[in-house]
Amino acid sequence: MFEGFRHVRVDTGEVTINAVVGGQGQPLLLLHGYPQTHVIWHKIAPRLAQHFTVVASDLRGYGDSDKPEGALDHSNYSKRALARDQVELMHQLRFERFFLAGHDRGGRVAHRLAVDYADRVMKLATLDISPTKKMYASTDFEFARAYYHWFFFIQPKPMPEKLIGGDPQFYLLKKIGSGSAGLAPFTSEALSEYLRCFTPETIHGSCEDYRASASIDLEFDREDVHAGRKVACPMLVLWGKRGVVEKCFAPVKDWAEVALDVRGHVLDGGHYLA
Repeated sequence: MFEGFRHVRVDTGEVTINAVVGGQGQPLLLLHGYPQTHVIWHKIAPRLAQHFTVVASDLRGYGDSDKPEGALDHSNYSKRALARDQVELMHQLRFERFFLAGHDRGGRVAHRLAVDYADRVMKLATLDISPTKKMYASTDFEFARAYYHWFFFIQPKPMPEKLIGGDPQFYLLKKIGSGSAGLAPFTSEALSEYLRCFTPETIHGSCEDYRASASIDLEFDREDVHAGRKVACPMLVLWGKRGVVEKCFAPVKDWAEVALDVRGHVLDGGHYLA
């Protein structure tokens, strides 16, 4: 996987972020979702690298990036903190402005990054999400049943960590295989990487990611609304025809509430569009 890419580890001053870099052209940062790593992009990254210098990183708490113990207010796993990691990664790679795409949790980090660092992001793409604040506020029975983990992971530690950690391989495969395509989207090499990285530290870090989304991240989102801050760069919204977002939300309309220039459409797939 990632033939021709180079591996980098960057100390941001807070954590060390793991990434691969390859290709040529203007820089494009790719951010993964739960419970994956940068490896989620391995099928598409070589094609993107024909046109861009691709940087695919592991978020704080995931993959081979650092996984600190969560703060009491979850602030060190806020999307603001995770976005700051990625901006520093790109800065140390000498990319001060870049294209940005995020899937799932990575899309939420990308949203915060595009607001907090508007001068850094040329264009933004999100894959199979609506804004966090919108999704929580619009929760109904169908969404809660499909996205039960949004409410499970945010329970106080160590309850979800202990339950998931009882059989992490079973949980990971069951979780990512529960979509419309089962495990078909994933190669054996990718699955091996996800399983290797699904350590107790990752389980904790990922729960903290969700705890932050249901607390401090919503505070930041409300502050944006009160201040009139929106995503200013052009934004592309893509989602899967057979996914939960298609059933429960209106992604282009939802993103138009928090971004100035939005376009997008559904793709013939499920959640794992990459």
